[in-house]
Amino acid sequence: MRKMRFIFSSFCVKVIITLILSIFFVMALSSLLVYKFALDSQFHQLRERLKIIASTAALMVDAESLKQVPLNAEGINSPAYLAVAAKLKKIKEVNPTLKYIYTMARTDDPRFLQFVVDPDPMVNVRGKTTVTSYPGDRYDTISCPDIIQAFDGPAADKKLVIDDWGVFLSGYAPVHDKSGRAQYILGVDMAAQDIYALQGQVSRRVMLVLGIGFLMSVLFGLFISFGITSRIRKLVEGTRRIAAEDLEYKVEVKGHDEISELASSFNLMATSLSESKGRLQDYFYRVVQSLVRILEAKDAYTKGHSDRVANYAQAIALNMGFAQNKVELVRKAAQLHDIGKLAVHEGILNKKEALTEEEWRIIKEHPIIGEEVLKPVLLDEEMLSMVRSHHERYDGGGYPDKIKGDAINIFAQIISVADAYDAMTSPRAYREARDKEKAITELKNNSGSQFNTQVVKAFLKVLAQQEKEAGK
Repeated sequence: MRKMRFIFSSFCVKVIITLILSIFFVMALSSLLVYKFALDSQFHQLRERLKIIASTAALMVDAESLKQVPLNAEGINSPAYLAVAAKLKKIKEVNPTLKYIYTMARTDDPRFLQFVVDPDPMVNVRGKTTVTSYPGDRYDTISCPDIIQAFDGPAADKKLVIDDWGVFLSGYAPVHDKSGRAQYILGVDMAAQDIYALQGQVSRRVMLVLGIGFLMSVLFGLFISFGITSRIRKLVEGTRRIAAEDLEYKVEVKGHDEISELASSFNLMATSLSESKGRLQDYFYRVVQSLVRILEAKDAYTKGHSDRVANYAQAIALNMGFAQNKVELVRKAAQLHDIGKLAVHEGILNKKEALTEEEWRIIKEHPIIGEEVLKPVLLDEEMLSMVRSHHERYDGGGYPDKIKGDAINIFAQIISVADAYDAMTSPRAYREARDKEKAITELKNNSGSQFNTQVVKAFLKVLAQQEKEAGK
C-alpha cells in the first residue's frame, strides 16, 4: 500500500498522468472543435449551394408563363404548366441530389403559399400513388418561415424542415416579372438522409481520430520525461492551429519516440481534414462548372468556349514557367470566368445588332457578378481575382476596376489573352469567326495596350508549337 502511495506521490508519475490526461483532453477538445466546425461549415455550404441552384433555376423560369397556369387541378394539363415543368425537370437532371423542385405564389393569407408548378406532383405513399400538389393547392409556411424571405432574395432553411413530404433542407429564390417584382418563388429540396450521410462521414472520421488519439496519449505518457515540455507545447499549438482551420500547419517535433509519432498523427489528421475540405471545394467547383455548361448550352455560338479558354490559359502558364499548382488554378478559373453571364439576359448575349449603352453596362457587370457567385463556394482569393479582372486592359482602359499594368493579376492577364483569341476565332451571333492569322495580328497590334506583351509572346509560342505538332 505504501509502495502504491509512493508511486502516485512521485512528481514524475504525476507529470506523466497529468500529461496523459492533458494530451487526451486537448485532442478531444480539438477534435470536437474541428467536428463542430466541419459540420457547421458543411451545413452552411449546403445552404449556400441550394441558394445558388435555386437562384440559377429562377433565372430560367419565366414569370409570365407561371401567370398563365390555371390554379386548379386541371392546371397540370395546361401548356404553360407543362412548359415550366419540363424546365424544372431538366434542372433536376443536372442536379441529381435534389429531391423536389417547384414554384409557389402568394395567397390572400400571408401564412399560406400556393403551388403553381410542381413537376413531380405524383408520389408513391405506402404503395398508393397520390397527388400532392395541384396548382393552387395551399402550403402552410409555419414549419419553414424562411421560405417567405425568398420574395426579397435567395434564402435557405436554417435547419431541417419536417412537413407532409418528409424531412428536407430547402433553398429558395424569387422569380421576377418584367417589372422586376418578385411574383413567385422557386424552391429546391434536398432530402435529410443525404445530409445525414454526409455528416456521418465526418462523424466517423472524427471518432476514429479521437480513438487513435486516446490510445496514443496513453502510450506516450508512459515514456514521457521532464525534458518534453517544449515538445508538448508544439503539440498543443498544433491542435489549436487545426481547430483554427489552419489545416496546412505541420507540427515539427524531432525524434523517433512516441511524441514524434503523435506529431505525425496530428499532421495526418490535418492532411486528412485538408483533403476532405479540398474534396468539398472540388464538389462545389463541379457544381459551378455545371452552371457554366447550362450557360453555354443556352448559346450555340459559345458552346465549348470556357474549355478552350482553359486549355489556352493552361498552355500559356506552362510556357511562362509557372508552378503546376498555379497552372491548375488558372485552368480552373478560366473554366469559370464567364459564370457571371448567368445574370445577363439571353437577348443581350445573342443580340446580332450593336449593343446599346445600357446593354453594355449590363455586360460589363458580369465579372463582378461572377466573383459574387463564386465567393460562397470558398474558392481561392487569387482565383476570384482572375474571374473579376479578366476584362481589365494592360493600359487601364478595361473593366470593372480600370486597373492597369502589374496591378492586374498576371493570371487574369493570361485568361484575357486566351479569351480574346478564342472569341475572335469562334463564330458569334453578330459576326463570323476570324481566321487564325487575323486573330494573331490583332493580338500583336494590341500587345502593350490591351494585353501584357510577355503573355502575348508566350501565347504566340504556344500557337507556333501547336501548329508545328499538327504538321508532323
